This record gives sequence, C-alpha cells and structure tokens, in this order.
Amino acid sequence: MNPQESGLFSKQVSRRTMLQITCGGAIAFSFFPRVAFASRNSLVAIRTGVQPGDKTRFVIETSARPSHTISYPKADDGRHLIRVELNNTAGNSSVKPVYGANTLVKTIEQNQVGNNLHITANLRRRVREDVKPSIMILEPNGDAKFRLVIDFTMAGGAATGAGAAAAKPTTPAPKPAAKKKRVIVVDAGHGGRDPGAIGRGGVREKDVVLSVARRLRTKLASAGYTVHLTRDKDIFLNLNTRADMAERHRADLFISLHANANPSRNMKGFSVYTLSKKASDEEARKLAELENAVDKIEVDGFAKFEADVRNALSALQQAAVTAASVEFASITVKSFRSHGITQQPNAAMRSAPFAVLRSTIPSALIELGHLSNAEEEKLLNSDSHQQKLVNAITKAINDYDFED
Repeated sequence: MNPQESGLFSKQVSRRTMLQITCGGAIAFSFFPRVAFASRNSLVAIRTGVQPGDKTRFVIETSARPSHTISYPKADDGRHLIRVELNNTAGNSSVKPVYGANTLVKTIEQNQVGNNLHITANLRRRVREDVKPSIMILEPNGDAKFRLVIDFTMAGGAATGAGAAAAKPTTPAPKPAAKKKRVIVVDAGHGGRDPGAIGRGGVREKDVVLSVARRLRTKLASAGYTVHLTRDKDIFLNLNTRADMAERHRADLFISLHANANPSRNMKGFSVYTLSKKASDEEARKLAELENAVDKIEVDGFAKFEADVRNALSALQQAAVTAASVEFASITVKSFRSHGITQQPNAAMRSAPFAVLRSTIPSALIELGHLSNAEEEKLLNSDSHQQKLVNAITKAINDYDFED
C-alpha cells in the first residue's frame, strides 16, 4: 500500500477539525485539487489492507480523479458486498487485485456496464451499520495516480486476533455526549430579477426551488437540524453573498437548489454537482458558465484566491473539503435513486467551477430536474413531487457522516 494511503490519515483527526480555520474567521476559497475529465478515466490498480481499529482499507487507483457512487448490496446467495460504480471509466482486465495480509475482503471483481465500471468486493461479513465508512480521494503522489480510499469496519469485529476487542470493562461506560445540532444552509437559486429557467408552461425555476427550500427547512427543523435559507422570498442575491452565508452561519453543509433546462425537450432527470477547477464534462462546463453569468463572474478566476488559501489552509484541509463534498454528493445520488426520482442520463454526479460553491463548507449543487421537459415541469410544480425531493434530500443529510 502506498505510504500516503497508510500514513496521511492514520492519526485520528476528525474531518471537521481539518476544515476549521485557525485565524479567527473563515476565509472563502476556491483553490481545490485540480479535476480533469477531458478523456475517459481508466482503472490502474486495486488493493486492500488492514488499518488500526479493526478497519479494512479498500483502494481503487485510477488515471484521473474518479466520479463515483458506493453501495452495500447483499447478493442473492447471501454474500455481503461493497460495490463502487466509477462513472465514465474503462476497466482493465490485466489489473489483478492485491490483497493485504489478513484482509477482510475475500475477492474483488470488475464489470464494465456501458461507460461505467463496477468494482465489487465480496466481504467475509457485512459492514457495521453503526460505524460509517470513511471515504476519501488522494491526489497523485510519486508513481501513484488518483486513489479512491474506503475504510470500513466489519460487523462482529476483526477477522484476526490482531485487532480483537479487549475484555469488557468492569466499570460502567460513560454516557455519550449530547449530539451536536448540525447547521444546514439551503440556497434557493436565482430570485428577483433573475427567474432562472422557465418551462413552456410558464413554471419558473426561482419559484420551484424556493418552494422546495421552504419545505426542506420545515422537514429538517423537525428532524433536529438548524436550518438557514439564503433567501426566503423572491429577491436577487449575488453568488458571493449566498456562499458567505454558509461561512457566517458556520454551516456543516451548504446545499444549492436549482432546476435545469436543455435544448433537447426529451432530456430529464436530476444531477448533483460539486466544485472543481475544471468541469467534469462539456455539459457541466456550460451549466456552470450559465449559473455564474448571473454575477458575470469569471469562472477561471481562481488565481486571486490562491495566495490567501496558501496562507490559511493546508493541502490536507483542502482535500478534506473536497472529499466531504464528494461524499455527500454520492449519498445524495443514492438517496434520489432509492426514492424513485429519475436520474439524468450518463453520470448523475458531476463537477464544475460553480461560484456559489466557493467556500470552506462541504457543499453540493442539486439540479432537481428539467423544466424544459414538459413532464418534469409538471412534476417540479407539484406538491407531491416537491415533497418527494425534500424526503430524498433529508435522507441524504441523515445518512451523511458529519464527524466531530
């Protein structure tokens, strides 16, 4: 296993700690690790290893930054699996998995499904449901390319004696600390003089997303979250103001809601975006340019942030924000699918330089559907579908590992 994989995150430092800024206040930044999807991604290597704390490490190395979703299905014959779906990625039959000593992964298979690559690990036991897997993406280092790293704990303890649980203590366990109340900032895109996309039936994006944002606030508040809306009425806000609200409220998550439009009236479905310096594909690039044009912001203007970022943030902190955002986006895609919400063709998870996502807060931009599609225009304007969207987003937030 690459030294960076085994050592970079070996200290038990929480992701939230890495995201904190030590100079009194938070600095909005955009100097994120470079993402390039100009050509199709490809599989480079697969390996496993054992980490302290009865954890198994599952590493998938690819030629470019991976766009992925992760699920934990159970096979028809009862086997427990971890399945990683890599978007726009080609498999490589010459790549043979390398298993670390005493690994809890029995076998690994790769399967090409259209443009996507499915990598499935056959597990000795199921993943512990009370200990959420840690997911991160490591940048190229030396001979190593991009690496998707998954650390997980198996139900029933470790497979070997090395990490076996100690004898039960005779003294009572301390009571768990009170659960921290998480802060979510929900951004209803557009507003005021900026209507956003408009469907043939006259449904306006700014109205749909505000309605969903209000419903989401109610749902999340009842679930115990502190929720702030960037706008609670039909007003115009520039993009920096929206991003700054997440910083000002010290949010744990920032979610920007939008509704898409496409020249093809047949195009429909949701998609989820995270911030990157370069767009994952041409459609993502055009969408970011359209959204950023509201403020006439130069989407390539990352350079002006770099000096401040280098002074305030370590590379580890930058990677932590990116990894957290990608993790939430992946969970959101899974939740939308489980709620029966139509996915946009090709990759549901994408990235682009959206100005509204430029902050130190883990964030995602959700395109709820296409107003340019007559069927989805009606759905997006309906109470029942808006509530379905709210339920899917709420489940994603509940499933997300905030970490303290």
